[in-house]
Amino acid sequence: MGKLYFRYGAMGSSKTANALMVRYNYIEKGQNAVLLKPKTDDRDGEKTVASRIGLSAEGEFVEDFLEEVKAKWFTKESDAWKKLDCVIVDEAQFLTEDQVDLLAEIVDRYDLPVICYGLRTDFTSHLFSGSKRLMEIANYIEEVPTVCWCGRRAHFNARVSGGKIVRDGEQIMMGGNESYVSLCRRHYLSGEVNGSRERDIKKEET
Repeated sequence: MGKLYFRYGAMGSSKTANALMVRYNYIEKGQNAVLLKPKTDDRDGEKTVASRIGLSAEGEFVEDFLEEVKAKWFTKESDAWKKLDCVIVDEAQFLTEDQVDLLAEIVDRYDLPVICYGLRTDFTSHLFSGSKRLMEIANYIEEVPTVCWCGRRAHFNARVSGGKIVRDGEQIMMGGNESYVSLCRRHYLSGEVNGSRERDIKKEET
């Protein structure tokens, strides 16, 4: 049965790698999974979806795909949807609410699974519009975990410059490890972007 999934995680949690592996699993079984990303994400080339661990694949722009859906899929006689077995969306936080609603309509009309991967919150700890809508209407919401430098679970995406957290600025600024670090709430609020794990400190003290 088709469901709308939102798999979220802080930066560095291997969301894109997961998306690429899911796509590979479909292809390996002789099925067709379309890989999408928003035009906003231009870090790795026009339509390239790439993870930090070196996995990559060519995809399509979610904007172009959804325009085709509206133009072809929703006509009474169309069977274009039958060519697909799954829709996978990377960087889903950059989707608009209308785009998320349209993905949900694909799920409900055609019983196709749509799996969205993305950040939950921005560098100020507020929800992205696409993530907010996915949190509201997705059938399944799953966390892709990662850890803070201290070893605790990381939930926050801190923007950094010169080794310090940046608290103000535009919501969207593309970047990788040089611009963002994943932190637990304690260290996000305190502004500590690196340090020693508590268990290592205890070892040094003994």
